[in-house]
Amino acid sequence: MSLLTGSANAVKYTLFGFNLIFLITGIILIAVGAGVGAVYTGYELFLAGKFFSIPTFLIVIGSFIIVISFFGCWGALKENYCLVLSFSIMLAIIFILELAAGISGYVLRTDASDLIKKSLTASMGEYKSLEQNPTTKLWDDVQRDFDCCGVSSYKDWSTTLGDINLPLSCCDIPVGTVGSFDCTTAVSSAGTRHSNGCLDGFSDYIAAHAVSLGAAGVVIAILQFFGVIFACYIAREIKIRNGITGFI
Repeated sequence: MSLLTGSANAVKYTLFGFNLIFLITGIILIAVGAGVGAVYTGYELFLAGKFFSIPTFLIVIGSFIIVISFFGCWGALKENYCLVLSFSIMLAIIFILELAAGISGYVLRTDASDLIKKSLTASMGEYKSLEQNPTTKLWDDVQRDFDCCGVSSYKDWSTTLGDINLPLSCCDIPVGTVGSFDCTTAVSSAGTRHSNGCLDGFSDYIAAHAVSLGAAGVVIAILQFFGVIFACYIAREIKIRNGITGFI
């Protein structure tokens, strides 16, 4: 028989419903963290470690949410004070962690351009057109995918490849080209050469995914804030009706 009546009983079932939502949000966090992490994995040579720490953090938080939702559902249905209290405390901790992860995502978006510029500039010296090392391949992939050349412009390659030559990935090779093709800084290559540097397009792409991390963390943290309030209220009502004294 239920110990709670009236509004407290209604909030109890509202809390149970919120726990089902929390379960879904935990899955969403895992999906967002894994999805963004997968996107970043292809560009790990150009990204600082913090780009991977936030997605991993969200995956851990999402897994934790799925586990603690058990305490909330079972505690609300059984009107067990200890379970509901434990759920309230753990949810409050998750709320703080998610809020921190969300804010970190937005901060990472702001810092993305500077961090990526340093990585791109430093990696240009490792580009070897005659050797298939990971940096060479990644530079070619980025320049083809984002239709760009160099960090700020094609002129950045002069320090590595000289004043004339450019990577072939800096140019769009015309359809039907047979034999050799030159991609250079000369005027003759202007029609096929990518005019924009890679920094803006690439950093915007990375920053956009950082925003999705921040948005997921903040929005779900707001939902869980109400869950903490409901759980604390239910724990208080159960404590009063059971005549429990003290904190436990």
